[in-house]
Amino acid sequence: MILAILQARMSSTRLPGKVLKPILGRPMLCWQIDRIRRSRTIERLVVATSQETSDDPIQAFCDANQVFCYRGALHDVLGRFHGAAQMFGPAEHVIRLTGDCPLIDWTIIDAAVDLQRRAKSDLAGNGIERTYPDGLDVEVVAFSALERAHREATDASAREHVTHYIYRHPETFRLAHLTQEPDLGALRWTVDTPADFEMVEKVFKGLAKRNNNFIQQDVLDFLEGHPEIVAINAP
Repeated sequence: MILAILQARMSSTRLPGKVLKPILGRPMLCWQIDRIRRSRTIERLVVATSQETSDDPIQAFCDANQVFCYRGALHDVLGRFHGAAQMFGPAEHVIRLTGDCPLIDWTIIDAAVDLQRRAKSDLAGNGIERTYPDGLDVEVVAFSALERAHREATDASAREHVTHYIYRHPETFRLAHLTQEPDLGALRWTVDTPADFEMVEKVFKGLAKRNNNFIQQDVLDFLEGHPEIVAINAP
C-alpha cells in the first residue's frame, strides 16, 4: 500500500494557525487535502499532528471532514511519522507531505512515486536537489528505511526532521532525486510567513475559484501575468 502522511500543526512560530487559516471560505488544509487526493497513486491519506491541546482544532477538522488523524509527540516528528505509518499501514511506501505546501501538485507526487519504484530507492524526493518551487515538496520513503531511521536516529535534529537521518547516511540508504528543467528552485510557493500566505491566497483566488485541479504550469502561467503577486513574498 502507498500511504501519504501530511504533517500539520497549529504552533507555527511565524504564522500560528496557518494550516486552518481560511482561503475562499475553506481552511488552507482543506484545499491541500483536496489536491493531494487527486493523486493516482495514493491509497490512503492521514494527517499527523501533535498531542498538544493547541492541535485539537486539527483533530476536530479531520473528524468533521472524514480524514484519518494521528497524534504524536510535537518535537519527535520522526516518531510521530513512524507511528502514523504503523497505525494506518501496513505500507510499503510512505509519502511525506507538509501542511505548509497548499499548492502541492499531485502529478509531482505521482512522479516521485514512479521514480522511487523505478530506482528501487529507499527515498525519492525533490527537496535536496531543488529544481521545483519551494512549496511543491514531496518525499517517498520505503517503510523499511523509515523504520530503520526511527530505530537508529538519536539526536534532536534527526528526530525533528523525518528524513534527515536518511539523507545523512547515503552509504546506507539509496537516494533518488526528482528534478526538472528549467530549474524553478528559486521560486517561493510555501507558506511560512504572512506574506507567503497572502501570495498563495491570491493564487487560489485566481485559479481555484474555477477549479482546484490546477497544476504547476497553471500557477506559472498565472504568475507570469501577475508579477505583483510574485513580488509579495519575493526573497
